Amino acid sequence: MTPQQLLQHHDNGLLWSPADRVALPEDLPSAYRQALAVRQLRLQRGERPCGYKIGFTNRTIWPLYNVFAPIWGTVWEGGLSFCEGEGEMDLAATCQPRIEPEIVFGLRASPARDASPEDLFDALDWLAPGVEVVQSHCPDWRFAASETVTDGGLHARLLVGPRIAVREIASSAAELNTLLASAQVTLLKNGTAVAQGQGVHVLGSPLLALHHFLRELRQCPDATDLQPGDVVTTGTWTDAFPIAPGERWSAQFSSPLHSLSMTFG
Repeated sequence: MTPQQLLQHHDNGLLWSPADRVALPEDLPSAYRQALAVRQLRLQRGERPCGYKIGFTNRTIWPLYNVFAPIWGTVWEGGLSFCEGEGEMDLAATCQPRIEPEIVFGLRASPARDASPEDLFDALDWLAPGVEVVQSHCPDWRFAASETVTDGGLHARLLVGPRIAVREIASSAAELNTLLASAQVTLLKNGTAVAQGQGVHVLGSPLLALHHFLRELRQCPDATDLQPGDVVTTGTWTDAFPIAPGERWSAQFSSPLHSLSMTFG
């Protein structure tokens, strides 16, 4: 498929047909080139990127999806929203949407060249609980790793909950890693717990996931580096669960992280 055709499927929430998928890149470098071409089309029509999503950082779900390494995609202003604990998310034009509870970082500066985790900590402004709505244009969520990249990293929407200044809860990268690795989340649907997860599942901690992503981003030709003000959501702590309009979900993170709830429309 051409970048224009991929964007049309995205805009209309359309599944890819078997014939569509035959024409997709089969290797990751080509898939990122295709995804960046779609990004350029979105820029040309006036959309504004606000950062990135990292996917498949949770090693416990790799066998479920037959994807065994992280991927990434762009977060767009039109799909990004903030709340102080209660939010709403519109599922219009999404394709087979699912929910993922995550930790989101906000950047105050571009990380240093060859940044260490401590350098990366210095570049952070805030962190927050988040819920990412992910989607797949492959029927039944069965895909190759290259297809997830071409599919915009499976990103659809991002709701960011109450933000905490990073330096209010940690004084160093090591302290933040320890805190986030031991933190837990319970995901609830209409008041009933459906899954639990822990920060250590996300490549050791969300900060280490962000560090891994930064190296990968800077090795990708023509990719835009992290900028001050960018948000980065670092990957789900549980499996991804199907969602539908009218449902109410909650992600209850352990202290000192906040929790958030949302209703889907």
